[in-house]
Amino acid sequence: MTNNILITGANRGIGLALAQGYCNRGDYVYGVCRQSSVELSSLVNVSIIEGIDITDELDISTLKASLNNVHLDIVINNAGILNDEALGNIDYQSIERQYAVNALGPLRVTEALLDNLNSGSKIALVTSRMGSIADNSSGGRYGYRMSKAALNAAGMSLAQDLKSEQISVAILHPGYVQTDMTNHTGIINSDEAARGLMQRIDELSLDNSGSFWHSNGELLPW
Repeated sequence: MTNNILITGANRGIGLALAQGYCNRGDYVYGVCRQSSVELSSLVNVSIIEGIDITDELDISTLKASLNNVHLDIVINNAGILNDEALGNIDYQSIERQYAVNALGPLRVTEALLDNLNSGSKIALVTSRMGSIADNSSGGRYGYRMSKAALNAAGMSLAQDLKSEQISVAILHPGYVQTDMTNHTGIINSDEAARGLMQRIDELSLDNSGSFWHSNGELLPW
């Protein structure tokens, strides 16, 4: 059965690898991004919705209108940014931008697309283990850590609020991935991360909705 998959940040990195993976297995992808890429545009079974900044209310309204009467089986909130801040020289505008993109953006997208979901639909939030308070042993990265912790909290609330609608929510860490965000210093590549994320989403159900998973299947601490 063909599923309709919406992916934010689908033009590169993990988002692109997810789009490729779902298209290769016969699903239909709605690729959401600010600007498309050659790689995304070359895929078959894809509709590209570009010019979308997930922090912008007007762009979110445009996204919603573009998907009028489209049923979505899976919504993957993947778009995100990473900046660095050091104590004593913190750029608070940088933190606010990360919070807007990494935490509020996925919530805006999800809320706007609720009418496109129904019983059995799934929502995936691509977060980070850097949002885990228990796992923080190195400090720093204030904006990224705080924004991903907030996203994790939103994911748990979504899991509770949507349970009665039979919609499940996955909170997923992709791993340390070789992307532009990490200056390609990661341990695994985007394709491997995407395969793990897809497997976790395949295994998602109401029974494990709201859990915080590594793409390799490890359950992560909050």
